[in-house]
Amino acid sequence: MKILIIEDENLAAKRLITLVKQQLPACEIYGNLDTVTSATDWLKNNPEPDLIFLDIQLADGISFEIFEKIKVNSPIIFCTAYDQYAIKAFKLNSIDYLLKPVDPEELERALNKFQSGRKQPSVTLDQIKHLLQPIPKTFKNRFLVKVGERIQTIDKQEIAFFFSEDKVTFLQTRLGKKFIIDYTLDEVEGMLDPEHFFRLNRKYISAISAIKEVFTYSNSRLKIHLENCADNDILISRERMGPFKNWLGQ
Repeated sequence: MKILIIEDENLAAKRLITLVKQQLPACEIYGNLDTVTSATDWLKNNPEPDLIFLDIQLADGISFEIFEKIKVNSPIIFCTAYDQYAIKAFKLNSIDYLLKPVDPEELERALNKFQSGRKQPSVTLDQIKHLLQPIPKTFKNRFLVKVGERIQTIDKQEIAFFFSEDKVTFLQTRLGKKFIIDYTLDEVEGMLDPEHFFRLNRKYISAISAIKEVFTYSNSRLKIHLENCADNDILISRERMGPFKNWLGQ
């Protein structure tokens, strides 16, 4: 079986390839392709694959543009970071999908559906685009944490920052209490309202209320001191300085 991966997030692509190989060890995987242009060129110049995993948002545009440039007959399993409400709309039209980050059980179900010979319904490109019209984004208002045998909630107003240490993600409150949470920092970032929280660097996401002091550092970076944080070497790269200043001053 020949499988083509079209995905613009390198880590997501590597994870997907690993999971597919676990389910279908004998398959041949092509890609990863990360743009509409590269995917279109590949499909024009190669035999059609047996199955395509297709991200919706690619590096140079929306993947539906591929279908406007070339006819694709291969079955497609969509990969998407759209929220659960859009995914429900996909389900109503029996379109195969994977919600990122890919869940192994969801992948197995999608592959079983494909292997059982169930064909995708006749859904037009315009209908798919309609399903993906922006839906009001909802953000987490509280996080569940475990304290001994007890589970409690931490409201977003109580959160000072999140940080990652030794591959574990922590939530720290404005009172300085730390709790382990069952999400990666990347997952947490997508759950938070960007008006109130900012990804400082690979290790920290901070609430605006937790920003204690900001200093210039080596003319190309910023150094941040956070409320109740012992780490005094939190740096913001030159690339993130502009977005950070805009966020801080909005």
